[in-house]
Amino acid sequence: MASFSSLLFWRKKPPKVAVVRLSGVIVAETGPLRRGLNLNQIESQLKRAFTIPSVKAVTLVINSPGGSPVQSQLIAARIRQLATRHNVPVLAFCEDVAASGGYWLAAAADEIYANSASVIGSIGVISSGFGFPEALKRLGVERRVYTSGLSKSMLDPFSEEKDSDVAHLSALQSDIHQLFIDYVKSRRGTRLSGADEELFSGKFWTGNQAKSYGLVDGVGLFHDVLESRFGADVKIITLSQRTSWRSVTARLGSRLPSGFAAQLIDDALAQAEERAHWSRFGL
Repeated sequence: MASFSSLLFWRKKPPKVAVVRLSGVIVAETGPLRRGLNLNQIESQLKRAFTIPSVKAVTLVINSPGGSPVQSQLIAARIRQLATRHNVPVLAFCEDVAASGGYWLAAAADEIYANSASVIGSIGVISSGFGFPEALKRLGVERRVYTSGLSKSMLDPFSEEKDSDVAHLSALQSDIHQLFIDYVKSRRGTRLSGADEELFSGKFWTGNQAKSYGLVDGVGLFHDVLESRFGADVKIITLSQRTSWRSVTARLGSRLPSGFAAQLIDDALAQAEERAHWSRFGL
C-alpha cells in the first residue's frame, strides 16, 4: 500500500496550458449593453493566465474583425510584456476571423494557427462615415458651426467635403498603417513570404492562403495542435472574464432614468457599427 501511494505521489503531472479568448470588435469602451474587446476588459484574464504555476503556454483564441488601432496595440503590447516577464510562450488560434486589429492581436503570439476556412489579414486602416450636405439643402436646413481653429470642424458630415481634410485624414491613416506594418514585420520576420504591396494591401485570405504568405505558422484544430505539442493529457485551463452583477446594475442604474434612452440609442448605433465590421468579411 505504501508503495502504491509513493507511485501516486511521484506521478508526473499533466502539462497545463492557459486559454484566453479574445472575441469581438476591438473598441475603446464597453458597457452593460455594448459588447467589445479592450485592454481594461481582459487585463485580469491575461495576468491570471501568465501566472498559473508551471503553465507551459498561454493560448489566445481570437475571433475579431478588428476595430480600434490603439486598443489593438495596447493589448498586443501587454501580451508581450507578460510573456517576456514570465518567460511563457504564446500561441494564437484564429477562429472565424483574425483580421485588421484582430490580426494585430494574433501577431503578438510566438506562433499563429488558423482553421483552413479562417479569414486572416486585412493589414490596413479604414475610416468610414456618411455625408449629408445635399440632404440638408433639400430640407431647407442651414448648418451653423462656430469654431476657434480653422480645422476644428474637419470632416463634418453635414458640410461639403474638403480636399485638405481628406489629405490630412489620409496622412493619419498612412502613419497608423506603417505602425501596423512595422509591428507585423517585427513579429513575423523572415516567416513572411510575398511582396509588401500584397501582404499589406488590406487584402484578406483563408487560413491556407495565409500560411503560404507566412501570416500564420500552421493550419489545424485547437485541440489537435495542443495535444500534438504537449501530449494527450494536456490540461486546458480556460480563463473567463469575471463579471460583477453589482457593477453591471450600478452602471445601468447610473443611466436611469434620464440617461437610459440616450444610452440605448448610443448602444444601438454601436451594435450597427459592430455588425458592419463583421459583414466586411461575410460574417
